[in-house]
Amino acid sequence: MNFTALVLPQSFHLVGWIGLAYLAWRWMMSGDWRRLADPETLNLFLGATVAVLALWQIRTGVKPGLAFHLYGMSALTLMFGFWRASFAGVLVLLTNAVFGRGNLTSLGFDALLLAALPAAVSWGMFRLLDRKLPNHFFVYVLGNGFFGTALAVAAIGLATTAVMTLAGVYSLDYLLAQYTPFATLLISWAEAFSTGMAITVIAVYRPAWLETFDDVKYLQNK
Repeated sequence: MNFTALVLPQSFHLVGWIGLAYLAWRWMMSGDWRRLADPETLNLFLGATVAVLALWQIRTGVKPGLAFHLYGMSALTLMFGFWRASFAGVLVLLTNAVFGRGNLTSLGFDALLLAALPAAVSWGMFRLLDRKLPNHFFVYVLGNGFFGTALAVAAIGLATTAVMTLAGVYSLDYLLAQYTPFATLLISWAEAFSTGMAITVIAVYRPAWLETFDDVKYLQNK
């Protein structure tokens, strides 16, 4: 996505690659990758990844490193869980870099900020709601599809603001005026609405596509 390669110091890229290596190690240790051995699961995973890749091509930006687009990471997390969702995000970033729409130098940092962070927020919200609130269809859709997605996208905007400020790339005043409100409010609302609608449709017509959704748990006797 040409996100950080041209604007952040090399030390940030080094931290990103270390973080990505740790993430890859944890993914391998989790054993979640074994589920991709099932052809049906693999086809669904690849299809969803390609859909997110296409979504990321529709974007705009005000300055280098400050881009606006929908992410789709919350939907992937609800479909596959944290590990495969973050892996799908890395595949999207890698594909963009290979085809000249990103940069391999910044792959590690971009992966942490644009893939792992929103997936972690979405997964954390799912786990929290699963423990604290009743197991109900509307709790699942509204809590995870809408509010969880909005928080995940807002986290990207806030993290980007913090990183750009700490690196001295842009002043905090500039970011708060020209980037942060749009990244944390407008984009998060747009993604929450689109993801919430998509999750609702999938839960109704293709519930097996959502590994975090259980017909018996969320619908029976409700």
